[in-house]
Amino acid sequence: MVWKAAFSPAGPRTLSTVSGVCFVLGCRGLFITIHDRGHIASLLQNWPEKDIRAVCVTDGERILGLGDLGCYGMGIPVGKLALYTACGGMPPQQCLPVMLDVGTDNEALLKDPFYIGLRHKRVRGQAYDDLLDEFMKAVSDRYGMDCLIQFEDFANINAFRLLSKYRNKYCTFNDDIQGTAAVAVAGLLAALRITKSKMCDHTIVFQGAGEAAMGIAELISMAMEKEGLAKPECLKKIWMVDSKGLIVKGRANLTHEKERFAHEHPQMKTLEDVVQQLKPTAIIGVAAVAGAFSEQIIRDMASFNERPIIFALSNPTSKAECTAEQCYTLTEGRGIFASGSPFDPVVLPDGRTFYPGQGNNAYIFPGVGLGITACTAQHITEEIFLTAAETLAHLVTEKDLAEGRLYPPLSSIREVSLKLAVKVVEYAYKHNIATLHPEPSDKEAYVHSLIYGTDYDEFAVDSYRWPEDSMIVQSCKL
Repeated sequence: MVWKAAFSPAGPRTLSTVSGVCFVLGCRGLFITIHDRGHIASLLQNWPEKDIRAVCVTDGERILGLGDLGCYGMGIPVGKLALYTACGGMPPQQCLPVMLDVGTDNEALLKDPFYIGLRHKRVRGQAYDDLLDEFMKAVSDRYGMDCLIQFEDFANINAFRLLSKYRNKYCTFNDDIQGTAAVAVAGLLAALRITKSKMCDHTIVFQGAGEAAMGIAELISMAMEKEGLAKPECLKKIWMVDSKGLIVKGRANLTHEKERFAHEHPQMKTLEDVVQQLKPTAIIGVAAVAGAFSEQIIRDMASFNERPIIFALSNPTSKAECTAEQCYTLTEGRGIFASGSPFDPVVLPDGRTFYPGQGNNAYIFPGVGLGITACTAQHITEEIFLTAAETLAHLVTEKDLAEGRLYPPLSSIREVSLKLAVKVVEYAYKHNIATLHPEPSDKEAYVHSLIYGTDYDEFAVDSYRWPEDSMIVQSCKL
């Protein structure tokens, strides 16, 4: 199943397994190294396809649940772009996976005689930045300023600053920050239909303060602001716990991103203490700390919330903060649950069955990518991801909610991506960021016409017969 194989592994994997999958499946992408600076434009000329609409790029430093895989990270952009086609309907020949090999800090790989990447520590600093600058310019020069460039699995130290650096200059986004944010906020918006409340009514605590947490928190604050709450008040409703405890004002060595969500409060070391003290209405786990949502935390959430919102978004499954069964059982079916990894349906002792929703980015980035490329937008604003989140939440039916689902069934992913793409196109034209003219009058029909499919009207060779009297062998004397 491409969903699970591409980027949601069901359990722990060794480096050899991951790299083996990459080569067994025949990963086809473009490798660019730090030593190719000054020649990236020439390397792009080697790619056989000239009409590229979407590029997915990684440097392999922060592969989901596995860490620094060096050049073996190529499997990530290959898998992501496969989902652009499978879930969003983008033609595969218009997608280009790229691996930027700047070395690896993974000692096991550096000592592996079969490792195919550069055998030195990661290059950082100005040389790294020059490589990225040249890459972004070369891609846009070769394929156009409207070529979508998706950043994937870059480490925190690079992800935020590269997004800030390029977002208003190129058609780009970071899926770990913005895609994750949109799918999480979509789940929260769907949950609001259960709690009969507004986003600004909630107090939210994050377990984790990395790319995913920051992206989700930023989009939550935008949703609150849209409801009429002032920005400073929005931020006060969002708290974060990292490896050192609760993020508060005055704590040493906070990054710029963390400082925005640091509030006046005594320092607290454990998530259990934070939950008991702050009494949040929602907790969101994105730090890949298995079991972080302990039985005590889940019971506490159920004690001061009629419908506690518990999102265990870390994956793979072995890294989940809690299981669906733990959430539903300990809250006696009152918990509103979403996860980053798949969980089986849960049957409670009273006979009720819940089908936990998987908050997977594949609900977002294929549709957003299809919409952006359809209208040839040259920039991707944060509002586009809020629009995508709202659209996704709207597609969840009352029946889905009653069964515990906060997302539409996976079987409808093609239809979901189409509707998201149409909303993105509508937003782009309304806010004058689309460059395709004239503007399509029927945007849904236009987007649908771009979708790639493998269906054929007829497999058989065109076969027919002449009239019988014309089939008679004629002879004549010479």
